[in-house]
Amino acid sequence: MPKVKTKSGAKKRFSLTGTGKIKRKHAYKSHILTKKTTKQKRNLTHTGLVSSADMDRVKLMLQI
Repeated sequence: MPKVKTKSGAKKRFSLTGTGKIKRKHAYKSHILTKKTTKQKRNLTHTGLVSSADMDRVKLMLQI
């Protein structure tokens, strides 16, 4: 049986922390930034964690 490949889109978007949680970046920070406030753009800069509801789906994509 062949090896199961990791989804290449997921491997670019997610990374693992030392404790096994999955880090993600916030959406809405790539374009049309002129109409967004400075505070909004600043808060979107920080990384977040994948929610527990989506954890199983992301782990399947990453083949963890």
